[in-house]
Amino acid sequence: MRARRRYVRHCQHESSGTDQRLLKENNRLIAILLIIWFSVAYIPPLFVNQLNQIVIAGFPLGYYFGSQFSLVVFVILIFYYAYAMNKLDAKYHLKDRDK
Repeated sequence: MRARRRYVRHCQHESSGTDQRLLKENNRLIAILLIIWFSVAYIPPLFVNQLNQIVIAGFPLGYYFGSQFSLVVFVILIFYYAYAMNKLDAKYHLKDRDK
C-alpha cells in the first residue's frame, strides 16, 4: 500500500505543471463556450416581442431565433470544442488513444 501511495504522489508531482496548464486552458474554453451557449439560449426569449415584429418568409424572427438559430449555434459550438481540444492536445503533445 505504501509503494502505491509513493507512485501516485510521484506521478502527480511529475506531470502537474503541464496538466495544470492544460486544465486551465480547457476550463477557460469551456467557460467561453458556456457563455455563448447561455447568450444564445436565454437572451433572445427576453426580446421575443420585439423580434416578432420582424417577419421573414411569413414567420416571425423570434421563431427563427428559437427554432433554428440556437440549434445551429449549438452544433457549431460542439464542432468548435472538438477542434479546439485537438489543437490543445497537439500543443501539449498528447496523443489520441483511438489511433
